[in-house]
Amino acid sequence: MSRETTKCITSIGGQALIEGIMMRGPKKTALAVRMPDGSVSAEELAVESVQQKSKFWRLPFFRGMAGFVDALSIGYKALSRSVELSGSEDGDEAESKFDRWLEEKFGDRMMNVIMTAGTVLGVALGIGLFLVVPTWIFNLIQSAVDGGRLPGGGIAGWRSPFEGVLRIAIFLGYVQLCSMMPDVHRVFEYHGAEHKTIFCYENNEELTVENVRRHQRFHPRCGTSFMILILLIAIVVGFFIPFTNPFVRSAVKILCIPAVVGIGYEMIRYCGRHDNLLSRVVSAPGLWVQRITTKEPDDGMIEVAISAIQAVIPENGEDRIVLVPGVEEKESA
Repeated sequence: MSRETTKCITSIGGQALIEGIMMRGPKKTALAVRMPDGSVSAEELAVESVQQKSKFWRLPFFRGMAGFVDALSIGYKALSRSVELSGSEDGDEAESKFDRWLEEKFGDRMMNVIMTAGTVLGVALGIGLFLVVPTWIFNLIQSAVDGGRLPGGGIAGWRSPFEGVLRIAIFLGYVQLCSMMPDVHRVFEYHGAEHKTIFCYENNEELTVENVRRHQRFHPRCGTSFMILILLIAIVVGFFIPFTNPFVRSAVKILCIPAVVGIGYEMIRYCGRHDNLLSRVVSAPGLWVQRITTKEPDDGMIEVAISAIQAVIPENGEDRIVLVPGVEEKESA
């Protein structure tokens, strides 16, 4: 049975956490976490947004850079808090000498130290794997075919597409492998719950488990879609970088990240506000990858997502933008 609805988009966005979800609204940021005793703990998260510090960072293009920094810093803070609340840092395994040394050395700050060290190592690995390695591999291939001196201009012109496709392949392979880990799989399920809940809210439906459950888990304004879009834009940018040395080329690409992020943000923002051929084409790769990064949640995860979004919904509805009044499709079983 169909019914009239007013479809909207919302400025509210979220992030899946360890046994929980963080939601960011226009006024508040909150997270909800499933506690070890089975209850749901929802609390507001105090944040300092770059975009709130100056009107400059709310201008088109620059707001994407500020939003990216905010997403990293606030997401890290929310993830750390979810680990504390969910009890994930408590294990039954025997404490090693190294664990005892860390606890004696850093005390209550141990978890922050571990996460910071993990972040630094992760960034270093990411730079090497996604930037240095593709350039190095292409240089090897180019050398193998006599420096690219082939009829028709050789393979030099294929450098950026090759590097870009290889980066995307590495990214997809990494995400797929991570999804096989039980803990990460649960995070991806919470990711699905986040998307379903936002869809329910955008369709002006009551936020109940039953209503949320029937919505799809693929959302065009997802961080996964943003990452894929960034990787695709980087291919275009790569054509204008003349350097072939892996480290120099990687350094220039790192310097180009703010510009790439700014462009990507405006594109993903456009796709979230429009439904036409262009927006569907741009959104398609990211929506496909979300089949890996989002999984179908259980009802308990949906309850957590509802608690998180209810904590940030503004009373005056300033987060909503009406798109099109339309007819909702028949509900799925």
